Amino acid sequence: MTQQTLLRGIFWTVLVLFLSWDYWQSPPVDLRFEAPLIAAGSGQAIQGGHCSMPSGK
Repeated sequence: MTQQTLLRGIFWTVLVLFLSWDYWQSPPVDLRFEAPLIAAGSGQAIQGGHCSMPSGK
């Protein structure tokens, strides 16, 4: 077994263990209070549209 293969195996083992630990330690996600996927990363508020914002006049 080469060193590269050993390091690759250790990496994947640690990653799987971390993801398993994170899954079991995290509270369940309540999908009713999540923002819609289309708003992901937009930085915009998820309430109201552009027509409901004050005009600034």
